[in-house]
Amino acid sequence: MILLITPQSKGPEFAAALFAATSQETHWAQNLQEAATRLREQTYSAAVIDQFLLETEPEESDQVLEHLGTAFPVYVNFALTGMERLLREVRSALHRRRREEATARRAVAEQMQSEMRETLTVMLLSCELAMAIPDVPSPAAEKIRTIDTLARELRLRLEVN
Repeated sequence: MILLITPQSKGPEFAAALFAATSQETHWAQNLQEAATRLREQTYSAAVIDQFLLETEPEESDQVLEHLGTAFPVYVNFALTGMERLLREVRSALHRRRREEATARRAVAEQMQSEMRETLTVMLLSCELAMAIPDVPSPAAEKIRTIDTLARELRLRLEVN
């Protein structure tokens, strides 16, 4: 979803063009107060912000920027920007957002795999040390071997992925 923030009377026309170009539902906010409300209520992939509003209402613009969340900000001077450039800017921003999200997901997945490998290594070492204790009761030794086997299977699955 895209949030278009501009007092321009062509706001609905710009919103319709953004929807047609991106296939993403586009909401229009005529002022920063309305934009802040919408940002609190919905999650947007991008927020197209009229630079005029940022310059004329700095306090309100700070509030909007605080509520952007994961929305990728696109700053546009509607007095100078035509429809084609607006569409190009938004498409580019959406592309950058998708690329950054994919990079973040990969980083999180790699971090989780690394942490899981470390935990599995500690589990396997602990199992080996527990089995090295003299006179480990047979039921306990069996449970330790089961834990060791499961940890090794998990480690193999992590390495395959």
